[in-house]
Amino acid sequence: MRIPAATQRRRSFRMRLWSFLVIELLVCASSSLTPVASVFIEPAAERRCSGRACNPRMGNLALGRVLSTRSVCGFNSSEPFCFYKQTFAPRSRESCPAAKCGRCHAGVPSRAHPPSAMSDSSFRHPDTWWQSAEGATEETLQLDLETEFLFTHLILVFRSPRPAAMVLERSQDRGRTWKTLGYFARNCKEVFGVAEGSPVEEVGATCTSKYSGAFPCTRGEVIYRALSPWHSMDPYGPAAQDQLMITNLRVRLLQNQPCPCQAKHPGAAVLPVNHYAVYDFIVKGSCLCNGHADHCEPASGYQPTQQKLNNMVHGKCVCRHNTAGDHCERCTPLHNDRPWQAANGIIGTAHECQKCKCNGHARSCHFSRGLWLATGRRSGGVCDDCRHNTEGRYCQNCKKGFYRDSSRPKTAPDSCKSCSCHPVGSVLSDGGSLCNPSSGACTCKPGVGGPRCDSCTMGYWGLQEYGCRPCDCTGGCDPYTGDCVSGSDVEVFYTATGHMGHSSNNSETALFKVEELFSALHHSEKCECAEVTLGSPKLFCLAEFDYVVMVKVMAAHDKGSHAEVEVKVKKVLYQDPHMKIQRGNISMYPESWTAQGCTCPILNPGSEYVVAGHEDWKTGRLMVNTKSFVKPWKPSLGRTLLHILRKHCNRW
Repeated sequence: MRIPAATQRRRSFRMRLWSFLVIELLVCASSSLTPVASVFIEPAAERRCSGRACNPRMGNLALGRVLSTRSVCGFNSSEPFCFYKQTFAPRSRESCPAAKCGRCHAGVPSRAHPPSAMSDSSFRHPDTWWQSAEGATEETLQLDLETEFLFTHLILVFRSPRPAAMVLERSQDRGRTWKTLGYFARNCKEVFGVAEGSPVEEVGATCTSKYSGAFPCTRGEVIYRALSPWHSMDPYGPAAQDQLMITNLRVRLLQNQPCPCQAKHPGAAVLPVNHYAVYDFIVKGSCLCNGHADHCEPASGYQPTQQKLNNMVHGKCVCRHNTAGDHCERCTPLHNDRPWQAANGIIGTAHECQKCKCNGHARSCHFSRGLWLATGRRSGGVCDDCRHNTEGRYCQNCKKGFYRDSSRPKTAPDSCKSCSCHPVGSVLSDGGSLCNPSSGACTCKPGVGGPRCDSCTMGYWGLQEYGCRPCDCTGGCDPYTGDCVSGSDVEVFYTATGHMGHSSNNSETALFKVEELFSALHHSEKCECAEVTLGSPKLFCLAEFDYVVMVKVMAAHDKGSHAEVEVKVKKVLYQDPHMKIQRGNISMYPESWTAQGCTCPILNPGSEYVVAGHEDWKTGRLMVNTKSFVKPWKPSLGRTLLHILRKHCNRW
């Protein structure tokens, strides 16, 4: 049986089109190596993307979407049309076949030729086409996508003769601005003012006459490749994204041309052949996923058609490599330890997002470029909104008022326990109790003890806001009433004068008012203060004093739970940069008053001293204790200390 020539030509065209699509797909696969090729090799999605770049399959972006045109044949009523089936240029002795004619009507399905016919399957429906209104000199074919896609090439198959001039344009901002990708003309110089192959000024697109010949009169093709097959470029890099990404694509048909066969038939000049007609509008491309996904799902804004299509190319990526977003353009909330990167399509590196080390106490983290650079580009994640009473960059510490339970893993939600400190006997900070973050041991006020700071220590009584008061007894006392226990010396208040040890005398104690007397005056037998010597400069520097000042003691007060010495600062020899000690009246706090029941070192009202000590980091108080350096002031001593501070301690 002999197969008709027309059927042979259709089969031949389909075979050439199929071969072209396969070759183009393999060319695109070679530019991205593993990502595209893996679609055919690996059946499991996880294996395709595991540890390497991957990409969704390529397909026809126009398939299943609506194309728009300016006009359509038979829009208002039935309309006649004719066309020539000449698919190749005839030899000199051959004659062109006569035109075939018919009628079109947009309202009659069997005679309608809508724009959707260009985007249906070219293999299932090879003989459907769109046709413009008769007499149309210019037309526009436009594809509007619901999101960003990668565009690799365009194939147009015309039913009418190909245009004598047309322009291909794309938009990356949903049609607000357009860029020309290519010019097509039978005569580039005459139509666009540029030579064949030369780029148009400011646009950069070139003009070609390859696809603008009048023959064939039907099934003529126009092909545009976004990337040259010989040009190596990372398909996920910024240069390729700028060149390949589209949201809209349009073809402007600027000048139609008749089939040359029309001139060989008498009376053919009056036939209705002045129109554009297109069989296929094939936009090859893929979902834009930056190398982090192997398939996609419908994006928001997609309007499904009535046809159910298995080969539909959708626009929302099903992201892998710990990425997120419609195009996998960012890391998931808890994987921002390194900056997001697109995969490398040349060598196949995945550039997976790395998880932040939040110890299970945060749902998200953010990337800090400063930390990233400070760690030598190893880690830049900072955990957000630490939960379970934790804090810190990695949620690695318990908040103030909580301590780490050593019996629980650090990642357990209940690993940080609340400090169970007594609200009166423990030191408070910002309204909460302070305890050791490792052991939970509470920080007690003066004279208070116990794991919870809920009782007075031996020698103290009367737990209150300032702690416990020292017993006014030579022995112990009742911790609740302060009553001296049996055998203790009671009320020696007025007999303490002259019993201050080697560092006291009558003239010194006479300077105190009755209400300013220290507990040391109550218990003279406990107040054996050691003589302080300057010693070597090295030992003085090793003490790392927070302040060195010259003061005059103005008054001393017994506050019940602590002693407070009012001094007038006359000179500041040194202070830590964060401190702000100025000349004038301030208070100092002899710490040894609560620990030993006396006030070593001695600070007598009316006398001048040089005092070197430390600051209580919790309260900011200037503390004076047995580790402090306290000596009566002498100008020579001041000069010596300044010399030590500058030369040996490097404090200036």
